[in-house]
Amino acid sequence: MAKKKKFYVVWKGKHPGIFESWADCKAQIEGFKGAQYKSFTTFEEAKKAFNGNYLEYKGKSKGKEGLSPEELLKIGEPNFNSIAVDAASSGNPGKMEYRGVDTKTKRVLFKQGPFPEGTSNVGEFLALVHGLAFLKKQKSDRILYSDSRIAIGWVRKKKCGTKLKKTSKNKNLFELIERGEDWLRKNRYNTPIVKWETKAWGEIPADFGRK
Repeated sequence: MAKKKKFYVVWKGKHPGIFESWADCKAQIEGFKGAQYKSFTTFEEAKKAFNGNYLEYKGKSKGKEGLSPEELLKIGEPNFNSIAVDAASSGNPGKMEYRGVDTKTKRVLFKQGPFPEGTSNVGEFLALVHGLAFLKKQKSDRILYSDSRIAIGWVRKKKCGTKLKKTSKNKNLFELIERGEDWLRKNRYNTPIVKWETKAWGEIPADFGRK
């Protein structure tokens, strides 16, 4: 029986990317302190993972697989008095857009892009700031869901920690980032930002469905 093909994602290594052999993957992580990598059975899964973040995939299975009934009970159900945000990037960097939707109905509440050169994490950050400003303006008691721990961390630090380099193509995107950081510094908000439990609940409702 032929050995099943795997695709290897390297988030942190000498040259991050998607590799089709363990030898190529190993060359990127060997001797690299704090290397982040994982194998996937299809290219589409690998591509989605590469555009996401390592913490979402480290030692985790998809969907509800790997969660005990006790764990599912502890996690509970989503709070539908909320807005869910997500971003999609065709490449890293690549054409990027983000949106916020009503968690229960999936009705789009706001959307921006596409921007010609961005990353998913930048889009997630901007989506969260947009959501915070949107809810504050409405004086709403809704919460915000995001499936990106990285973006949530950036918002809490009031600083977008992207390593994306500024170019003529993404000048407008960086202006939005600066406006977002400025809004976070100058505004107080009570909106809880909550991690979407993808393992228990499936894809976040704002997901663009490009799998």
